[in-house]
Amino acid sequence: MIPRSRTVSLLALGAICLAGCSSEEPTQQQLKPLTLMEQVSAVTKSDDGYAVTWAAVLANGNPWHFGEHVVATVVGKDAKGKEVFRTDQPLDAVPPGGSLTFTGQGTATAQPAKVDVAYRPARWRPAARVPSAFRPFPVSRVQTMRQKDGSYLITGYVANPYQLPASSLVVSALLRDAGGKLLGGGSTFVDEVQAGRPPRFILTVAGLPSGAKVSRTEVTARTWGSTARPYEELAMGGAVPLHTVKPTTEPFETDRGSQVSPAAAE
Repeated sequence: MIPRSRTVSLLALGAICLAGCSSEEPTQQQLKPLTLMEQVSAVTKSDDGYAVTWAAVLANGNPWHFGEHVVATVVGKDAKGKEVFRTDQPLDAVPPGGSLTFTGQGTATAQPAKVDVAYRPARWRPAARVPSAFRPFPVSRVQTMRQKDGSYLITGYVANPYQLPASSLVVSALLRDAGGKLLGGGSTFVDEVQAGRPPRFILTVAGLPSGAKVSRTEVTARTWGSTARPYEELAMGGAVPLHTVKPTTEPFETDRGSQVSPAAAE
């Protein structure tokens, strides 16, 4: 027979275990799934069939977790609903509280009448740093030029706000009309991006709908890889200080912030 005191202790221990397990369960349930904010696709005739292009934006509503090992599934169907195109596209890690712009292209032997972009659920990983440590990669001097064949050439420069060099960054451009509607997009890579030495990027966006009028270009850059490791390594290395040049003027004899003018005193 088990003594009453030991029985009570075992029951209390079991209650604590159940409480711990139940508190861990809701934590996982509170993580929000990724959201496909918008998508667009186009189908054009090519020499070897039909060129299928797409662009989409995934949003991560979890401020403390990376979404890793995400895979997009792109499916094209003909007018009768028969599947004529399918491809899986591994995506880069989605940052905490941020978004992921991705584009792609493929070839179909038959003409798809409709193309849909979906994704497989992400694997969640707690961020190693606070969200503010993951700074965006600044993009500047962006130019969008329409080509004779109807495609668009986008150029610009991407900077690295971290002290460590970024081995590889993905630069993605989204083209929109005057109302903000997504028309298409494209991506490219830049390697060995060092702080203070922003490289130039060049990418082409093709396959836009006939008669589309581009009014705005959105360009973003991110680390390359299905896990958060490249981004976290940069953040762990620290960001470049905002002010790195020593002042050349003489210091004030009196701190002007502590002075009050007679007019203000009145």
